Amino acid sequence: MGVLRQFTGNYYINVAFIAWVSAQLLKTLFTLVSTKKFVPERLVGAGGMPSSHSALVCSLTVTFARKLGFSSPVFALSLALAGIVMYDAMGVRRAAGEQAKVLNKIVFGFKAWNWNTDDDTDDEKAIEAAEIVEHIPDKALKEFIGHTPLEVLGGALLGILISISFPV
Repeated sequence: MGVLRQFTGNYYINVAFIAWVSAQLLKTLFTLVSTKKFVPERLVGAGGMPSSHSALVCSLTVTFARKLGFSSPVFALSLALAGIVMYDAMGVRRAAGEQAKVLNKIVFGFKAWNWNTDDDTDDEKAIEAAEIVEHIPDKALKEFIGHTPLEVLGGALLGILISISFPV
């Protein structure tokens, strides 16, 4: 019980958690307004506006700066990791999401294709392709995993605002 109390009583974790939850709630609200549908996955899912990863790391970094000072090694480490997280969200994860969109179109396009090989041609390549497509799962890859620069900026600003709204 002592560890749980220490964990929940940690000022830094609380600020970062509130920033993350706030971003996820805003993301869900923005999705609800834009699509007119409640999408529960938005409450915990990656991607979208604002970036909850950016909100979390920026709130943590600003909180370290406010409590420990700008010359603190903890602040320096947090700043470096925040930069890496935000760069990754806009770069690698966004690219993976774009690739997932293309792969989903290809896979489901192949699955929708008429692979009827019973006509006059006995094309071995068509038969082989049909057998390969048959074994591809019907589950689409997640396309909504990265962020645009604006989504990252929105998350960063949210994290900063939440951090400075807490008393030091």
